[in-house]
Amino acid sequence: MAKQNCWEFKKCGREPGGAKVNELGVCPAATYTGPGKDLNSGKNAGRICWAIAGTFCGGTVQGEFAQKQVNCIVCDFYKVVRNEEGPNFKMLLPGQKVK
Repeated sequence: MAKQNCWEFKKCGREPGGAKVNELGVCPAATYTGPGKDLNSGKNAGRICWAIAGTFCGGTVQGEFAQKQVNCIVCDFYKVVRNEEGPNFKMLLPGQKVK
């Protein structure tokens, strides 16, 4: 099976053109084009969504990684990516630090 991005795995509908964009907006992980784009074999920040502020998890918009890391490290998608990437797994974007 092909590696999925967060919006595919979670079926949130917040990717560009997604079913919930009008209601919830486009997720910043789906449109991220900065340093570290496409990490963990994903599209934009689709497989490093935990490092992107403003992602939408558990029914609410999440803040920066330092604020949401507890929720993210127990997330089923995070665990799948970590397992699939093995020793190549990236937890943070280049230059990003936990504050």
